[in-house]
Amino acid sequence: YESSNAGQLMTDMNREWTSLVATLICGTVVTVTFLKWLGHQKVQKKIQRARARRDAGLSQAQQTVQEFKEKNPGLDLSPIVDLPLAKLTKQIRAGSLQPDAVLHAYMDKALEVNRKLNCSTDVLMESVKQLSEIESHRDGLLYGVPISIKDNIAYKGHDCTCGVLCKLDDPAVMDSVVVTVLKRQGAIPFIKTNVPQGLLNYECSNPIYGMTVNPCNLQKTCGGSSGGEAALIGGGGSILGLGTDIGGSIRIPASFCGICGFKPTSNRISLRGANSCVKGIKSVTSSIGPMARDVESLALCMRALLCEDMFTLDPTVPPLPFNQQLYENTDRLRIGYYENDGYLQPSPSMARAFQETKKLLEQAGHTVSTFNENELNSCIKSGGPVDPSVQSQIMPYSFPRFVKKILCIILKPIVSDLYCLYIFIVIYTLTEEINYIHQVIAEWKELELDVLLCPMLGPAYNFSYCGKLTSALSYTILYNLLNFPVGTVPVTTVTAEDEAKLSHYRGNFGDIWDKLFVKAVRGGVGLPVAVQCVSLPWQDELCLRFMREVENVCAYNKSSNKTC
Repeated sequence: YESSNAGQLMTDMNREWTSLVATLICGTVVTVTFLKWLGHQKVQKKIQRARARRDAGLSQAQQTVQEFKEKNPGLDLSPIVDLPLAKLTKQIRAGSLQPDAVLHAYMDKALEVNRKLNCSTDVLMESVKQLSEIESHRDGLLYGVPISIKDNIAYKGHDCTCGVLCKLDDPAVMDSVVVTVLKRQGAIPFIKTNVPQGLLNYECSNPIYGMTVNPCNLQKTCGGSSGGEAALIGGGGSILGLGTDIGGSIRIPASFCGICGFKPTSNRISLRGANSCVKGIKSVTSSIGPMARDVESLALCMRALLCEDMFTLDPTVPPLPFNQQLYENTDRLRIGYYENDGYLQPSPSMARAFQETKKLLEQAGHTVSTFNENELNSCIKSGGPVDPSVQSQIMPYSFPRFVKKILCIILKPIVSDLYCLYIFIVIYTLTEEINYIHQVIAEWKELELDVLLCPMLGPAYNFSYCGKLTSALSYTILYNLLNFPVGTVPVTTVTAEDEAKLSHYRGNFGDIWDKLFVKAVRGGVGLPVAVQCVSLPWQDELCLRFMREVENVCAYNKSSNKTC
């Protein structure tokens, strides 16, 4: 009897414990779910507040434009936004155009473009107040010129979100150096532009402000990370803007949207006040650079930035003023070139754009010779000591081609982009050991080159492919690693013949990423295609001079208006 009671007691205790444990588990699940729900609600409210601020700024800008039009009946603002920067600055300085009319004209156009492309994150209404003191900067190179700036470039009192939630509600306490300098040169920053989340993609979308689309085709990406800048300028809503570039973030969106973009030598332009989500990168450093409709506008912006004000505000920047004589030099150039970087075979339109440009440069009397692309990449694939930590990553370069294909198929569910993983991790980790930069420079000097011509990624992708094709950045990120100044110039548009040739595209490896690339660029007829122009470090003016030559021989001034 006592044994039976003890057994019953144990059973009852087990039931109670089971019930207690079940209650605790259910309570924990409910608590965790509730906390997640609360967190989600908090996130959504934060996003809603950010969007509401942007919408309020857009509405205020619209009202300001309307009030200006009512005070100036009969004044037609639309012709102002069609003027190239050189003519615009000339007319403002001569007094035939007033800075307030120019600002309101561009504000009006930017609002129109934003409704179509979703390219703005913030309207800088302080720009209207800046008009009251603009006369004190009449001698500035950009006197009265409205400019746009990428979201991550600090403007006092406004967020630099970088497309991430944690940077919301944290307004800059002071202007970035570049904004300060441009203001002193008479420029009027009036709008900030959209970026991908964390600046870590070359498609322009984030959870806060959504996706920015291409001004030439709304079904295509505008590129990134300076995508909002390229879209706004390509759509006519800005005449000059600032972006940042750490892997092609100026050049890719410029190429996709049919405008010009320039990445200077890193630290030629001050980075103080340029925000990012990844600090302390040393192997590949970012650059602030201009984006515009034509090369002359890029050069004007560089002249304005490379002044005593910048060197004083940021003494870490070498005090090298813009070399106007080098930029204006008309001597024939010795141009190196390569057609294929060995990783990504150019699309048919990329290849044709490059070949046509090369031919035109030859016809213009320049000396054009092959620069072996293997010299750019052989240091990565072989030679020099290999650290044990990356041995497993670099080993597949020695595999036969058919083995690489098999590996690509097998590893597809595991690794989103095998070649990107191998190429760029190896580049970063082996730079010091193999003296990569100096080897490339030595080859360059042995050939006595002035500049280098190479293909530029394009045309603009269909949505969602950028994150899957990071290996395609091999055409752009190389020059961030080398720290060579480089710019893009649009030279042609995709033809029906280019599109048809995609059916025969096999790529350098015939792997899944080559096939993805074809899918990414399909449907590109009419889209702009660019080339890249490169020079040695600190020869930024020579690079711009080469870009201007490409622009001239291709008869491609006012590129965004002709391609879109």
